[in-house]
Amino acid sequence: MSFSGVWAASLTPLTADLDIDHTRFADHVGWLLENGCDGVALFGSTGEANSFSVAERTEAVDRLIAAGLPPTRMIAGAGACAFPDAVALSTHAAQRGLAGVLVTPPYYYKNVSDRGIFDFFRRLIDDVGNDWLRIVLYHFPRLVQVGFSEDLVAQLVRAFPQVVTGLKDSSGDLDRMKRLAGAHPSLAVLAGNEKLLRELKASGGAGCLTASANLTSRLAQDVWQGAGDTELAEYRDALSAAPFVPGLKQIMADHSGDASWLSIRPPLEPLSADAAAAFRAGLPGVVPNLR
Repeated sequence: MSFSGVWAASLTPLTADLDIDHTRFADHVGWLLENGCDGVALFGSTGEANSFSVAERTEAVDRLIAAGLPPTRMIAGAGACAFPDAVALSTHAAQRGLAGVLVTPPYYYKNVSDRGIFDFFRRLIDDVGNDWLRIVLYHFPRLVQVGFSEDLVAQLVRAFPQVVTGLKDSSGDLDRMKRLAGAHPSLAVLAGNEKLLRELKASGGAGCLTASANLTSRLAQDVWQGAGDTELAEYRDALSAAPFVPGLKQIMADHSGDASWLSIRPPLEPLSADAAAAFRAGLPGVVPNLR
């Protein structure tokens, strides 16, 4: 199992009743895998993970596998405040043969110690008790407000070298990512912004795992293979002008003519008409995956 190259943090298509649309979800994940993605992350921040129950998330994974999508090219978000939920999600992913799970620190309590977070992961790994389990640490301090210090990453990699094998870093701190990639050759360090892809790769990084790869993965794959990144950076900046989940869903709805792409669970909400118009106007052109 390898976390390398271009990974998309998939959107989660919903019905008008705000249930997961399993058919469209399978279509979208399959489309991503055919359009430049080496793998797809399910139920991360972009996938509205924390708006869904454990049962909804595990059913969706089962439906995707039943639709013929390869489990070894998917990882599933398993971060949760409730420890049993994190165990249930991680156990299910390992039993189904997914490439791994994407796990934040438990995030309700702030200012917790590295020791407390380490203990959470130690107990998680022990309780899952499955040699298939692979964990991608998810560092997103701006959103989660609890993160992985560099010392904590080192402790986890040292203690669980066969399990803690990846890190998605959405801090935007390229120097930190370079340090982690250099210090831990066995750890796949993935940038949360594809603008950093080329420079991180040159420093031993493993690739990117990003929201905007839903629409830029073809171009990102070109960059991963050695192309220049100017155009990719332009699209990433333009796509960042709106909140990612409603913004990306707006573009999918515009392109497909399917308004159900605008469905999103509260407290998130679709872009207003004015915001959508301004967002469209700011794009350099048709986004790469929709050309």
